[in-house]
Amino acid sequence: MTTTQAIAHQLAEVINRYSTDYIEARFEESQTSYISYRGRELDSIGRASAIGGNVRAMVKGAWGFVSFNDFNELPGRVELAIRQAQFAGNEESQLAPAEPVVDTSAMAQDKNPVVIPLAEKKQLLDEYNDIIWHTPKLQTAIIDYGDSYKKVIFLNSLGSYIEQDRADVTLRLTAIATQDNEVQQAGLSLGSRGDFSLIQGRHQQVGQMAQLAVELLSAPQVKGGEYTVVLDPVLAGVFAHEAFGHLSESDFVYENDRVRQIMTLGRRFGSDELNIVDNATIPGLRGSYKYDDEGVPATKTYLITEGKLVGRLHSRETAAKMKEKPTGNARAINYCYPPIVRMTNTYIEPGAASFDELIGDIKEGIYVKNWYGGTTSMEMFTFSAGEAYMIRHGKLAEPLRPVVLTGNVFTTLMNIDGIGNDLEMNQGGGCGKGEQVPLPVSNGSPHIRIRHCLVGGR
Repeated sequence: MTTTQAIAHQLAEVINRYSTDYIEARFEESQTSYISYRGRELDSIGRASAIGGNVRAMVKGAWGFVSFNDFNELPGRVELAIRQAQFAGNEESQLAPAEPVVDTSAMAQDKNPVVIPLAEKKQLLDEYNDIIWHTPKLQTAIIDYGDSYKKVIFLNSLGSYIEQDRADVTLRLTAIATQDNEVQQAGLSLGSRGDFSLIQGRHQQVGQMAQLAVELLSAPQVKGGEYTVVLDPVLAGVFAHEAFGHLSESDFVYENDRVRQIMTLGRRFGSDELNIVDNATIPGLRGSYKYDDEGVPATKTYLITEGKLVGRLHSRETAAKMKEKPTGNARAINYCYPPIVRMTNTYIEPGAASFDELIGDIKEGIYVKNWYGGTTSMEMFTFSAGEAYMIRHGKLAEPLRPVVLTGNVFTTLMNIDGIGNDLEMNQGGGCGKGEQVPLPVSNGSPHIRIRHCLVGGR
């Protein structure tokens, strides 16, 4: 038994001494490594480790939360969390029922990327950096690599005791080209659930990314207006996550009267072909796990089924307040934070159309791929595509400078009139909410076709 396991078992006994509505605790041991380049030069490289925990207590509807990285005086941490909750509590506590769980979910040690020598990782990134800088007209480049491995122990006053391991790998590369007064960029995001091999052997993709940044300098700019637009799986997956997924996080719904009125279960938001899912049970994806950070089993949750809103994402508290079932979506980025409602792997399910069928009847439209930025505000969104191409008479035509898509998410969902049969999951990037960033997630979609999409241009 490790020191952390021994301490967790001791705290489980301590928790049972207190009379509160609910208490839980998390202990975490983590290892990380990181490498970054700015321009041609190595900017930073290193490894780190951390150990810590937290206690969260609910009394009369209010939470008390204490985090720590010193395991002395643990009973005092519990008492402090309880006192915080007692100070603020003035109503009935509401938590959806959860069966106590005793389980260990360990991952294979060969999936721990932190143990790979830094020199081996740096050698790979040096190769990628050299490829980027062999591209003419390049002004600068950015490379950010990070990996982690952590063991988390969760326990609560219901009798749950869960041990889980997880690992993560991310790599983001950006190439920026300039000519005269023009600046263009292209990016590549990669990630995995701890499998370092998935970012190896990407030399050709890195070269294509850098070359794309240069080619965009001479690409024409589209005339702004409404177009029929076909989104690739990356950009469509980002749309599903950013524009709709966050609106499905029930803490946001519960706390906002306007969103609650809009996000009414049973309301139609798209065609019968549209199905949007959040699913933490898919093996190997960055957003997957067996139990969330409240000890609730992971689930596959349909948000939209056949065009109608049928579900949303919950913690135990939001599920109780909205009289729905918990979905296992309470997540915390680390022990310094309490869990909040977060997405996992969010995607649009595939339809029946091939890519050729999606573009085949478009007289003049735009095909957009990848992305490098965007914002959402309530139901409004703005996304910057990474690549764009004209569609003319059912065929891909000339490349364009990257375009900006903007609109109302609910109108846009209704305007989806074609869904491809080629679902792909994007593992790059992470999600931010409530200062907890970047949380490992993935998103995906097949190609989708949207009528009457507003495209910014000249």
